[in-house]
Amino acid sequence: MAASTLSNASRIPSVEFDAALIKKLDKMGPRYTSYPTADRFSESFGYGDYLQTVAGLRARGSGHPMSLYVHIPFCENICYYCACNKVITKDRSKAAIYLDYLKREIEMQSNLFTGMNQVEQLHFGGGTPTYLSDSQMAELMDHIRRCFRLAPDDMGEYSIEVDPRTVTPERIESLRSQGFNRISLGVQDFDPEVQKAVNRVQPEAQTLGVIRAARQAGFRSISVDLIYGLPKQNVITMSQTISKVIAADPDRIAIYNYAHMPHLFKPQRRIDEADLPSADAKLDMMFLCIKRLTDAGYVYIGMDHFAKPDDELAVAQRQGRLHRNFQGYSTHAESDLVSVGVSAIGSVGATYSQNAKTLDAYYERLDRGELPITRGTKLNMDDAMRRLIIQMLMCNFELSMSSIELSYPVTFSTYFANELERLRELGAEGLLTIDDDWLSVTMKGRLLIRNICMVFDRYLNSMPHLSQPQPLRYSKTI
Repeated sequence: MAASTLSNASRIPSVEFDAALIKKLDKMGPRYTSYPTADRFSESFGYGDYLQTVAGLRARGSGHPMSLYVHIPFCENICYYCACNKVITKDRSKAAIYLDYLKREIEMQSNLFTGMNQVEQLHFGGGTPTYLSDSQMAELMDHIRRCFRLAPDDMGEYSIEVDPRTVTPERIESLRSQGFNRISLGVQDFDPEVQKAVNRVQPEAQTLGVIRAARQAGFRSISVDLIYGLPKQNVITMSQTISKVIAADPDRIAIYNYAHMPHLFKPQRRIDEADLPSADAKLDMMFLCIKRLTDAGYVYIGMDHFAKPDDELAVAQRQGRLHRNFQGYSTHAESDLVSVGVSAIGSVGATYSQNAKTLDAYYERLDRGELPITRGTKLNMDDAMRRLIIQMLMCNFELSMSSIELSYPVTFSTYFANELERLRELGAEGLLTIDDDWLSVTMKGRLLIRNICMVFDRYLNSMPHLSQPQPLRYSKTI
């Protein structure tokens, strides 16, 4: 496939697609929703370390607004491609038990942050958050409001992930009245054969009906999630799905590359590998998605994300305010992220912390009167500096070396001499340019931004046997 420069209808630069270069440089690597990445967290970090971190914030008088993530792990049926932490069950009593413990954890977190618990961003993920009944969701939201101060609707971003198969237009209206103003729909693919192959049969009319209901209910933003590289997919089916999504006119679209890692995720073992598209076919599908979406006026934000030019993500990127965390791209860069629920990962102060990954372990910690934190990490100066660099590159595709020197006691060209040497090699491939102050990712390099960020990952590069990411740990960068 020849290289093609893509730009959207409003002529905002997007990316340059070079299939040969992507094939050459595509390898396993982190997605950098955090740095250090979650696989570097340690069980030596626990509840006591988290308490010390929050006490430090209180002593410094932290005035940052907060983000709150709530993990609802339950699903009624398994989607074969899924890599999320979930519990598959039709026994609704399990959700009732979970909610009792979840509310206990929310209250414990709230007590720690008394006086500095203004929430401006709330996200419900899963699993399937709408596995909860309407009354359970209302009860949970009421509990959150009792424990935390939520910013007014016109200031806060309150989002929920929705499986269209689990909701009616009336439930969508109810979610809006409960306080949610952003909604994300899992679609993956509209093709019936693809849906059967991944055990997620979801009629097109049902999905489009939920989108219409969300618009009528007054949701400020509607996002659609797609996946390319699924079994039975090809360029034709992908083109048909993209056409239908563009016609539905969502505000944001995320198109994820399916990572087939059955050694890590048991449900993927039910996928017939003979049905998976080839690497070349996946590249063709990615090229198609980028071209169709940018031609339709969507801005390429980065990684897998597209947004309308007037969407808050696109505006934040143009203004240099974009941020990236465990929920993807965000406009709330200064917020501490408090996460509740089984397996949830938070980012408070200069730390990351993760809750117990199983329900039994999660319940056992809370029964002991402790937050269910089982692992995490405390960032040192080098971690914090590299995190900032990776954030700036992932979000803004450029980096001022002098800005790092103003923030940290280093001479960039000396401290990162080895990294600069490796970056020049990528520069020779056309991925970025380097001058006396700026690292600037080219349109060709934006699709390979993970490769560029990996240069700054000390944990990947500090030991000879880690000079290449471990294939059992990461997905392909493209």
